[in-house]
Amino acid sequence: MVVLFVAQGAKRLLVVNLEGRMAATSGVRICLLIVLLLLEVIFAIQLQVSEGKTDLQLKVNNRILQESIIELINDNAQAGWKAAMNPRFTNYTVGQFMHLLGVKPDPDGDLKGIPVVTHRKGLKLPKNFDARTAWPQCSTLRKILGQLSDLYSYVFCQIRANAFCFSPFPCMIRLHLKYLKSKIRDIVVLVGLLALLRLCLIASAFTLAWLSDKPQISILVNDLLACCGVMCGDGCDGGYPISAWRYFVHTGVVTEECDPYFDNIGCFHPGCEPVYPTPECEKRCKKGNVLWEESKHFGVNAYRISSDPYSIMAEIFKNGPVEVSFTVYEDFAHYKSGVYKHITGDKMGGHAVKLIGWGTNDDGEDYWLLANQWNRSWGDDGYFMIRRGTNECGIEVGAVAGLPSTRNLIIEHGHVDVSRDASV
Repeated sequence: MVVLFVAQGAKRLLVVNLEGRMAATSGVRICLLIVLLLLEVIFAIQLQVSEGKTDLQLKVNNRILQESIIELINDNAQAGWKAAMNPRFTNYTVGQFMHLLGVKPDPDGDLKGIPVVTHRKGLKLPKNFDARTAWPQCSTLRKILGQLSDLYSYVFCQIRANAFCFSPFPCMIRLHLKYLKSKIRDIVVLVGLLALLRLCLIASAFTLAWLSDKPQISILVNDLLACCGVMCGDGCDGGYPISAWRYFVHTGVVTEECDPYFDNIGCFHPGCEPVYPTPECEKRCKKGNVLWEESKHFGVNAYRISSDPYSIMAEIFKNGPVEVSFTVYEDFAHYKSGVYKHITGDKMGGHAVKLIGWGTNDDGEDYWLLANQWNRSWGDDGYFMIRRGTNECGIEVGAVAGLPSTRNLIIEHGHVDVSRDASV
């Protein structure tokens, strides 16, 4: 009897022990299952992030020029433009190409108070217009800049833009760059060229007797680079075109007589990382007998132009070329001829260019005519056309301009009525 009782007790203990082990094993299995599920979720999230970067982040070291892109465009009868291996970007990677694109979207708060010009439809505009032929006296219109923030060569040189603006009195406007700062520099250079060009167009309407006494006018864009600061942009992270125009209006830029260009051999530039140091804003002229404040030359105003194509055309027809910015995609690096529209490739960044005219091609497609900053080995001798009237790549929503004042130039000589500044 005792033996039977002991045996039954041992059996119960064994059953309880087995049940405990089974419960423990089941708990471990549940824990392992939870861990595996968590790992699967984490892996899925990482995979999604990785896939999100695949289109752009994982190919920054690839060549920007691709035969596959050229074939895709040139074999497309509906593309409307031709692609080629532009020598400008031989050996460039996607990442290096992206470093050339420095226009940033304007913060909403910064656009408050900036007037938007809308031209009434009273002007009879031509079907085709090219500022280069409309104002042949201003050779700045035919100037194609080579964008010197070249991350491949890292070599920066002197830019000289000579414009013989007046006849029979030649006014040579020279644009010198002594200090260079990658992306923001390209925006500032474009503003400087357009300001000088518009000064040329405005002054062409005058009979300037004082030109025989002072045949050379020089405005130094170094002032913008050194003193505009964060108002104009963020260095290698890009900048805002309208801000450079506002600086020209509110602060003005000095002449070369105040801060002469003296570096004729260029300089070595290490690229955007680390950022090349901006020159110090000293606010004093190099020549002791010239005052900084008296050497300033100003703009009359800075404004945006309505995105209506007519307003943009009327602005160019009336006051000269404007600055526009647009979104650049991979295929744009391959542009050679025709009317561009985005076909393929990832978004690269924002870019500022000079809009000088418009027209309609033989196929009946409306286009804008623009001058780029990537030297004449790119595109159609440095120029390109882009589809007009459809806001292609945002080209029609970022037009900005300003009007330079002739007042400070004329007052120095006192021979001309100063009440004839341009207006919109």
